[in-house]
Amino acid sequence: MLYLELNFFLKKSTFYTSTEKMYLLMAADTNITLGKDEPGTIQTFVIPHSHMDVGWVYTVQESMQAYAANVYTTVTEELLKGRQRKFIAVEQEFFRLWWDSVATDTQKLQVRNLLKEGRLEFIIGGQVMHDEAVTELDDQILQLTEGHGFLYETFGVRPQYSWHVDPFGASATTPVVFALAGFNAHLISRIDYDLKDDMQQNKKLQFVWRGSPSLGQQQDIFTHTMDQFSYCTPSYLPFSNRSGFYWNGVALFPSPPEDGIYPNMSLPVSSDSLHLYAKTMADNIKERAAWFRTNHVLWPWGCDKQFFNSSVQFENMDPLMDHINRHSDELGVTVQYATLSEYFQAVHTANLSWELRDNQDFLPYSTEPFQAWAGFFASRNVLKGVARRASSLLYAGESLFTQYAVMYPSGPISKEWALKHLRDLRWAVSEVQHHDGITGTESPKVRNMYLDHLTQGIMGVKELMAALFLLSRKNSPYPGNLEVKSNSTSQDLQQHILVYNPLAWNITTFINVTVMFPMAKVYDDSGNRIPAQILKSSESTSSYDLYILVTSSGLSYRRYRIMLETSPCSNESDCLPTYVGRVVKFDRQIVNKSKKQGVRLLPVMNECYMLRLDQDTNLLNSITDRDTGRTVKATQDFLEYHANGDVQQGPISDNYIFTSNGPAVSVSKAVGMEIVIGKLVTEIRQHFYRKETDKDYSYVVYTRLYNVPAEYDGKMLCHRLEQEYKVGPLELNREAVLRTYTDLKNEKTIFTDNNGYQVLKRQYKAYMNNTVARNYYPLVRTAYIEDDSTRIVLLSERSHGVSSQDNGQVEVMLHRRLWNNQEWNLGYNLTLNDTSVVRPVFWLMLGSKPVTSALYPRSGLALEHRPVVMLLDIPEKPSVKSWPEGHSRVHAEPVSLPPNLHIQSLSIPGWRYSSNHSEQLRDIQQEKQKQADPDFDRVLLRIMHLYEVEEDPVLSLPAAINLKDLLSGLGTVASVEERSLTGTWDLSELNRWKWRTSQKEDKESKSNFSPVTEDFSVTIYPKEIRTFFVYFNQQ
Repeated sequence: MLYLELNFFLKKSTFYTSTEKMYLLMAADTNITLGKDEPGTIQTFVIPHSHMDVGWVYTVQESMQAYAANVYTTVTEELLKGRQRKFIAVEQEFFRLWWDSVATDTQKLQVRNLLKEGRLEFIIGGQVMHDEAVTELDDQILQLTEGHGFLYETFGVRPQYSWHVDPFGASATTPVVFALAGFNAHLISRIDYDLKDDMQQNKKLQFVWRGSPSLGQQQDIFTHTMDQFSYCTPSYLPFSNRSGFYWNGVALFPSPPEDGIYPNMSLPVSSDSLHLYAKTMADNIKERAAWFRTNHVLWPWGCDKQFFNSSVQFENMDPLMDHINRHSDELGVTVQYATLSEYFQAVHTANLSWELRDNQDFLPYSTEPFQAWAGFFASRNVLKGVARRASSLLYAGESLFTQYAVMYPSGPISKEWALKHLRDLRWAVSEVQHHDGITGTESPKVRNMYLDHLTQGIMGVKELMAALFLLSRKNSPYPGNLEVKSNSTSQDLQQHILVYNPLAWNITTFINVTVMFPMAKVYDDSGNRIPAQILKSSESTSSYDLYILVTSSGLSYRRYRIMLETSPCSNESDCLPTYVGRVVKFDRQIVNKSKKQGVRLLPVMNECYMLRLDQDTNLLNSITDRDTGRTVKATQDFLEYHANGDVQQGPISDNYIFTSNGPAVSVSKAVGMEIVIGKLVTEIRQHFYRKETDKDYSYVVYTRLYNVPAEYDGKMLCHRLEQEYKVGPLELNREAVLRTYTDLKNEKTIFTDNNGYQVLKRQYKAYMNNTVARNYYPLVRTAYIEDDSTRIVLLSERSHGVSSQDNGQVEVMLHRRLWNNQEWNLGYNLTLNDTSVVRPVFWLMLGSKPVTSALYPRSGLALEHRPVVMLLDIPEKPSVKSWPEGHSRVHAEPVSLPPNLHIQSLSIPGWRYSSNHSEQLRDIQQEKQKQADPDFDRVLLRIMHLYEVEEDPVLSLPAAINLKDLLSGLGTVASVEERSLTGTWDLSELNRWKWRTSQKEDKESKSNFSPVTEDFSVTIYPKEIRTFFVYFNQQ
């Protein structure tokens, strides 16, 4: 009866989409409870899954051999044996490897049929389940786009639900990303233990999350927080000493056992154990049901590395579920195999009103009072740095190749060869975003796997870019005939460099090239002399640092010729505009707090800032903002937290966890200093020594101030104190921080970014235990402290941990080296005995709130995407005439956006799918994709508004642009399609579920979304991310 009534209602309804109507009818047909807050039988959605880490303890290759391939092989086989059986697949890297290298044609056909029947469902759909704390927004989108592109091209499938069960804390940016990708619901698990307990008791584990205050309700997403049992089936059995519901046991490495007997296989379901299992499962379901508002319970069946032998899993669960359903009156529950979409559909149709959560995140995350998972913010700093540099290079390589492919559709460089190199690096960058990858929580061999894949991908894209840079020259080299030089070993007296600006705005900046001679003259591609400065290298007696002032339009590159000279200039004026930096050395000073300070102050300045250095300590004393005249007392010091490594002695720190064993201790007893004074660059070199008489320093800070000649636009460059640190190797069980002390009255409040997308206010909280660690937050790109008028901003090119532990303080955790005797860590080699030397770079800014608010979003991107500099072997003398007529460069005209917009992606994905969904499904049915070549005509353009609503009186305004004009330098735009974030949905066809909330919406909170007009104009509003497919007329 319910089915017939609902069918009649839905035929008349215009509110629900066709997909929603189908699920509503399925819900009625399977007796899904639609009531709200009603007593009665609990309906349980048993969701079979396997959590498959793309890394962590074992490499991807080891995991494929031991269990991952068998998951998909046996699941496919077992789902066919019972139409009631279902399974969700999450991480795409393993599935794609299985699909490409293991699956037979028969298995591929079976997978397609299971997807059509809704018994196999892809959830999230990204390459990995990305970390949420230390990943950058563009990399999150990349790995999601890569996975979604494969799924849509191969199956016509578009995931609509998340399953973020294992990332260590939850970012407020992630729900925005998933909403923009077209998801209807989001699922998280790891949040603070005390907060989760409170949410459970008050039935608040489910809510609507508004991840961005600027986007408002247009990107609201329903969010389900897993209860205290998380994503694993409860393993405790009151009637057996074996773990429960894991009948296939635990995966064995390196290979599956020949006899099929695995360790820790659960007690089989038999006539003796059947009712005991049923009661245990029903009791757990009812316990969980008490924490949620509807009568629907999500019961995840699985855990890490499960379902590698699916037959024994289903053969035991099938009779157990049948028994529970036959005795549902007695047990009070019903059970059914389900996909995640079926569970969320049931909750959605309950039509309750949900609490609205703003853009506060769930970071940091603690599992116990002394287990704050804030250590991984800084673990494996080298890997974090390489991953971000690889991402930046990929960003540059994508846009350069896109220009080539559009302008030279029949050019000499193979587009298939180029796309392969880009795809290799896309894969590597996506892979390392895994929540046990860039976090630094993996074993050493897995770290090496990530680094190998990244390094190989970097080399390939550098080779591609070199080919594209040299394309337009006479006798242009083809792949395989290029020589890309190292910038540190060349002895030639003539060097050629190419400098590519991957950003869509004009830049003025300095690049640093290492040379082996004391003097150099620099010429641009028109033969004009370029301002430069040469100085002795700080760490080598045989090399020099050559700083070159470069300017470039958006998405353009410049060629420079460096003429080296074997001896310094006898007359300084003969070498201009190349200046020579003069080194002034100061005596090493003992650091003693009782020592009189602030008497002998040495000023060092540029147009924007004046630094005062204390000659009695060789430490920074203050910074003056010359725009406002405000002087802020500021000094910096390296400190170390001493970690406990013996679990018998108390809480420990490890890859994941930071537990301070007392306050941080100052490292240095003495500081040495030298200053390189120059017309363009002034460099302060401070060396920190553990003992007064030590020969070797333990820490270094290089601080650089830049002066730009009046004829150049140097505003961003002037408002930048560049600091490079050298840290390590550390002593064992040390966690190194750089602490900056100021006289700003920030009340221990710090502002930090979520994944480079938005900035959150972090007010200091006092806890009964572990207060230091629980006030640490991830710094992905931006952090700042401020008082009523002035702000100090830190911009970073890799992720760290950051905190304000006292008034006016900001400290950044730079490096960690740890060992402990915890059995679990020793068994998996997760003790983080990291002996590396790390060299992170920060840009510091001081100024008024309006000035820094306007500058830091663009400055952060300028640090992230610094110009790509390549030294190339170019045998013939550079000459503008040597370029073919009409093709002076790969790019013809610069691409320039308004100052509040940023091109997040300009790329050619190469996916072969049709952007028309009906046509794509027909193509799959007719197997057209098997014969199709990559699509080089479709350009993916993604543009982001950098500012929040009301953050800046001008830059926070909507920005109107014309896409045809913007891209006119590439060619003539023929058509534009607006797409979902990952490109798989036509935005006009995407109708995400609406969820009722308890908060009334005012008129101003409604969406300001402005579609693309017929003449390709579009208005982009604060914090919007807009994705387009652009097609050009063939040239």
